[in-house]
Amino acid sequence: MTVDEAIALFDAQREKIWFEQPAEIAALGRGEVPRGTGARGQYLSTIIFAEGETRTLADEMLWGLIRVGEDNPTADLKTLQLLIKEIMGYKANFFDFVSLPDAARMLHTYVEVAGECETLSDLVRLSHSALSWANRLHMWVDFILPWGLGDGFRRVKA
Repeated sequence: MTVDEAIALFDAQREKIWFEQPAEIAALGRGEVPRGTGARGQYLSTIIFAEGETRTLADEMLWGLIRVGEDNPTADLKTLQLLIKEIMGYKANFFDFVSLPDAARMLHTYVEVAGECETLSDLVRLSHSALSWANRLHMWVDFILPWGLGDGFRRVKA
């Protein structure tokens, strides 16, 4: 897959989930966890892990890569590609572990195409598109987190 084809794929997937929650996230919100992830039969920890992984993908990894690529035009492409393969490849596998196999496939696509980028500019363009998709993905996972549970854990005054 070329960089432009991958960008088109990420843009299309972002549009697909813009107003419609991905089925795998809706299923996770209902407690459908095909991999059986979650201690003692619960799935709250699975949602928490999914939320943390999608947030850090967008807010830290992709955003950080874009900042490095745009702010440092002499950044070493090969080093960035190695980091992407190692860290984001792991994240993609973890997405599958927390019952987000479609998201895992998308992130594996990013990792593969990022590794084939021939210029820093192409990597930045690809990362912008992936970030746009990842932000929306994170929003949907954030939506299924049962925030009301936090009422049972009120801070005490110091």
